[in-house]
Amino acid sequence: MTSTPTRTDRPKAEVGDTARAWLLNAPALLVIALIIGFPIGYSFWLSLQRNNLKQPGKRGFIGIDNYVSLITDQTFLTSISITTLFTVVVVVITTVLSLILAMVLNETFVGRGVLRSLILLPWAIPGVVGGLMWRWIFDAKVGALNGLLVGLGVIDEYQAFLATPTSAFFVIVAAEVWGMLPFAAMILLAGLTAIPSEMYDAARVDRAGALQRFGQVTLPWLLHPLLMVLILQTMGAFRAFDIVFLLTGGGPGESTNVIALQAVRTALTYTDVGLGSAYAYVIMAITLVISVGYVVVLHKRGSFEV
Repeated sequence: MTSTPTRTDRPKAEVGDTARAWLLNAPALLVIALIIGFPIGYSFWLSLQRNNLKQPGKRGFIGIDNYVSLITDQTFLTSISITTLFTVVVVVITTVLSLILAMVLNETFVGRGVLRSLILLPWAIPGVVGGLMWRWIFDAKVGALNGLLVGLGVIDEYQAFLATPTSAFFVIVAAEVWGMLPFAAMILLAGLTAIPSEMYDAARVDRAGALQRFGQVTLPWLLHPLLMVLILQTMGAFRAFDIVFLLTGGGPGESTNVIALQAVRTALTYTDVGLGSAYAYVIMAITLVISVGYVVVLHKRGSFEV
């Protein structure tokens, strides 16, 4: 008596399954294309046109003239330099402080869980609310910081911290770092918790000191989280708008006139929609180039084998 062999071949997917999947997802893809794709494409089309709402009779396609005009625009060059300095200072301070904070939160101590939860509050607060809070703290008449310093005898009278270029710049830096620090610290903390304890044990056996353990164990394992932090912080700082708008409005003078604020001002205040759209795409291009640079420099250095 012979037995019939049992077939164990996996069923082959029918060609119609792929088409059916696309058909079922088509409504969602269409909605995404309309909500996201259309505004992006239309704004780019506007950046290639002369489109000032105050001059409706002079509208028309001008190609890349809006982008070319930015190169010789002193306001644009000033905003780029201010934004670059602002981004560098914010990213450096945020990265250093978030790394220190993450290493502290990675230690075992009473109340660590509560502290980890509370540290996220600045990041969870909307930018507008945070900006209004910082504006109240540094207010020249009723500011909480002025009241504290006068009460401690550090200063004799209330100071207008937002009225001088240098102090105003560092105020917006402090506000931006305060809002971005918690999220960066949580990303690095996740990276720290993934480091095997055996790596540190082996380093101690080799008599490696604290700095050596940090340089040879901690930092190599954190390069990928650091890459994410640098990209997100750079993009956030370079596109900063709400904090600057609420605290200084770009002043005094143009000392804090970052490029995102100038883009909104060009499009809404000056009603030059075409040039404002060009500003927006310059911001996108610069952040894209910087992000790619981070990936090229740090990605391979952060590779490791377990």
